Order: sequence, then structure tokens, then C-alpha cells
Amino acid sequence: MRGGPAPEIPDVPGARLRRGAFVTVAVGGALRGCLGRILGDRPLGPVVRAMAAAAAREDPRFPPLAPEELPQLHVEVSVLDEPAALAAGEAARITIGRDGLLVRRGRASGLLLPQVAPDNGWGPEEFLAAACRKAGLGPDVWRDAGTEVFTFSADVFGE
Repeated sequence: MRGGPAPEIPDVPGARLRRGAFVTVAVGGALRGCLGRILGDRPLGPVVRAMAAAAAREDPRFPPLAPEELPQLHVEVSVLDEPAALAAGEAARITIGRDGLLVRRGRASGLLLPQVAPDNGWGPEEFLAAACRKAGLGPDVWRDAGTEVFTFSADVFGE
């Protein structure tokens, strides 16, 4: 926040894992940023450090966090498992609270973390519709053959 050097990444095995990760920041219970990487093509330590800074300062939906918000700051890290394809018509296979969703159609994509559906009281079809809307698509596009839908689980850590 104050422009100093980024903290060192501990030399622990978990920091070297190659997994996707998202960092969510909230202030007083209100979302203030959430950014991440789906692909597990980089070591987790640098990804989490970069995404934490980006979620706090660069999420286009919110202004950057201010120093006076730090006392009420809550940070959550979601470490993603590899996404698995969900065939059309398999909405019933989604387990609310365990599965996150990634919807892709053409260049549009939308991702919702596993904790989003239970936080909003959604069932599988509402969750799919919300992921489509996040991608800028119509809510029923997940039913179309040209739309790719993936589920994934995540290990979630909060402070």
C-alpha cells in the first residue's frame, strides 16, 4: 500500500506448486476486489503475491483500497484445482459449495468461485446463469453446444 518492496515468498513446497489462484479482498464484509489466474502454469507463491496486490489496487469494478480501510480488511485466497469439463445438460452434477464454475464462449469467459453460490443461496442452474452473466452472455447460454462449461474445486484460506 505504501510502495515498499513486496514481501519475500517463503521457500516452502506449497509456494512452488503450479495451481491457479484467486485473491478476494473485502472491507467490512463488502467485496472490494477479486482477481486471479485460472491456469496453473506458474508457481503459486508469486501468483498469490501478484494477485493480492492486483485485487487491492487494480480490480476495474472498484477504486483502489485506501490505507484507512486496512483495519477492516479481510483477505481470502482460493487455490484452484484443475478445471474439468461439464457436458451440456449436466447441471445436476454441480455440487453447490464444492464446485466453482468457468463458462467460455468464443472470447467471452466468466468465473465464479465455489463460495459464491452458497453465499447467494443459488442452486446449480442459478449458478450457471450467474457465470454466464459474468461473462457478458445471456443467462441460458450454458445450455448451448457452443458454450464450454468447467467445474473446479478450490482450497480456500482466509485471514
